[in-house]
Amino acid sequence: MPDWLVSIPSDFWGVLGEMAPYLLFGFFVAGVLSVVISPEFVERHLGGRGLWPVIKASAFGVPLPLCSCGVIPVAASIRRHGAGRGATTAFLISTPQTGADSILVTLSLLGPVYAVYRPVAALVSGVLGGAVVSAADPANATGRGQVTPQCTAACCSDTGRAHGKLRRALRYGFGTLPQDIGPTLLIGLAAAALISAAVPQDYFADLVPPGPVQILVLMLAGVPIYICATASIPIAVGLIQAGVSPGAVFALLMTGPATNAAAVATVWRVLGRRTCLIYLATMMLAAFAGGLILDRIVTAAEVGQAMHHGWLPGWVKAVAAAALLGVLIVGAFHRASAAHAHAEQAAESQDSRAHTIAVKGMSCTHCVNSVRKALLSCEGVTGADVDLASGRAEVLGDGVDPVALVAAAESVGFEASIEGGPPC
Repeated sequence: MPDWLVSIPSDFWGVLGEMAPYLLFGFFVAGVLSVVISPEFVERHLGGRGLWPVIKASAFGVPLPLCSCGVIPVAASIRRHGAGRGATTAFLISTPQTGADSILVTLSLLGPVYAVYRPVAALVSGVLGGAVVSAADPANATGRGQVTPQCTAACCSDTGRAHGKLRRALRYGFGTLPQDIGPTLLIGLAAAALISAAVPQDYFADLVPPGPVQILVLMLAGVPIYICATASIPIAVGLIQAGVSPGAVFALLMTGPATNAAAVATVWRVLGRRTCLIYLATMMLAAFAGGLILDRIVTAAEVGQAMHHGWLPGWVKAVAAAALLGVLIVGAFHRASAAHAHAEQAAESQDSRAHTIAVKGMSCTHCVNSVRKALLSCEGVTGADVDLASGRAEVLGDGVDPVALVAAAESVGFEASIEGGPPC
């Protein structure tokens, strides 16, 4: 058996051990933020004209642990409740690039320079994009800070204020988040281990030397694909070890989480063509310029030293790695169980009042909750079960208009259709 193949498990465990303590703490912080900074709180602060709502929108987005698809329902909601196009665009740009969990994992694997640079770049790019949108379309930069009524439907009441804020934070941080990012995180760790073991050092540098061309290549590679802001960090480690410059890796980390094809299509539909083009142009310009600047701030050798900082003892890393694997396995089990239960319920349901809606674009639990909340708001609906794996929603109620169900799902940023029919 080749030596590089034998080293893959140890490389996998090594990267997992480096990031596990920080990611577990990041899960806790993300859970706290999910309770402290609710969508309703964000909506109340993003109305009004001028640059200030844009700055606040971008700042709110930096710590929130939402992916590019998960952020869209929140953005659609804040837009619907009074946020201007500029503030909504700023939120869409800054939020997917980073988050509390992503910042801590960046610190553990790429060092303090990267950990500071990523959120600052997210904030600046969000403000830039939002300001350009506001200037280009001032008539639409309206919104007077309307307050969103608190949802009392089942989709929100199941978070249960009676359980206490700490319990809700732990359930989100160590339940919902691992379910959402677990599969892509494990894939990212496996890819990082494979690159580290099989790709010779400086291999990519020999193909495309570090500099503007390498940054452009990585930036363009990140535009159409989806890369989770946290799960992509192990891949970044492998790429830097294989000769990719810190700036080029940054360009990939910036565009990958925020500009995938599904997210761009939804932004086009929710905010319009002009805003979508500004959104894309801002992301690409910020990624390219940010990569050039970062290459002048830090070298690959310095980032490499940060990867092996040894801040924590080995036993702490080993215990944290085992704990993180346990959390991810439990999350995967719950996700699979929920999909199986939904399939059984759909197969057994013979209720003539049931309607099945196909929903495209969901990628996480937040997406599911947004769709469920929207469906429950429709007249006559008494229950809604949304399945992430199949992309289907089973809705119960008397006198329910299926077209209204489709419109409700689309109002939070997803493409929907009546099962068996064309998209509405």
